Amino acid sequence: MDFQYKELGNDVFAYQVIEDGERLGEITWTLLGDVMVMDHTYVSSKLRGQGIAKKLLDSAASYARENELKMEPVCSYVVDAFAKSNEYDDIKA
Repeated sequence: MDFQYKELGNDVFAYQVIEDGERLGEITWTLLGDVMVMDHTYVSSKLRGQGIAKKLLDSAASYARENELKMEPVCSYVVDAFAKSNEYDDIKA
């Protein structure tokens, strides 16, 4: 499954899963300086239960690491993932 990096405009970015023109998953953030404010995670019912949200978050985390950015969790999924695991400690804002 391919996750596509998208620039949505106004300093808003995303990784998305799009199949046959349908957005089946995405994680979005607003870039404020060197901080990615993680504000939304969505996975379609067609893909739920397959770990897609975690894979989207991991893609965004890799992007943060590659670009020397930090992540601030706002969306409930990212808040929960950050609280449950220390694998993101290096990029927490």
